[in-house]
Amino acid sequence: QQDGYQLIQGADAALMPVGENLKQAESGSLAERIAHWMARNDHFANLLGIEVEAAKAGYCRATMVVRSDMLNSVALLHGGATFALADFAFAVASNSHNTVAVGLDAHVSYTAAASLGERLVAVATELKLGKRTALYQVEVRNQHEKLLAHFTGHVFRREDSLSEWMNSQRPPQEKSQ
Repeated sequence: QQDGYQLIQGADAALMPVGENLKQAESGSLAERIAHWMARNDHFANLLGIEVEAAKAGYCRATMVVRSDMLNSVALLHGGATFALADFAFAVASNSHNTVAVGLDAHVSYTAAASLGERLVAVATELKLGKRTALYQVEVRNQHEKLLAHFTGHVFRREDSLSEWMNSQRPPQEKSQ
């Protein structure tokens, strides 16, 4: 236990609470440390209240609770919020190998809508990892396991490492790109 948070390590995943009180874990796999760092530094994910529950190489499970400010004009979760949750899980999974990965394309199919108070879970899994590109899928489900969206995303894997960004070895002007 560290500062009131418990990291559960194992073959499948590690539970990682995030948010304002997140402290980067000193222990854990590199993928877990990357997930912590991304969760802390992704301002839009923080705005939406997205939390990383588990991460390992090529995998991420992230959650979000539907709030009233996320609803569209007919009181359903805005598709952009669903997309953002899936996109964040995709980003963590694709960057988990310590190679900066940036999206090339993404596609989402909405299969059902979420309502106020529902807890959504996005699970991103790696389908194909290549030297320069990789392919991922993300399923977004509610707390009752109902499939709400299916997302696929393709990334370009750059030559720089996430460790460089995490250790602040990148100039600030590059961080804003």
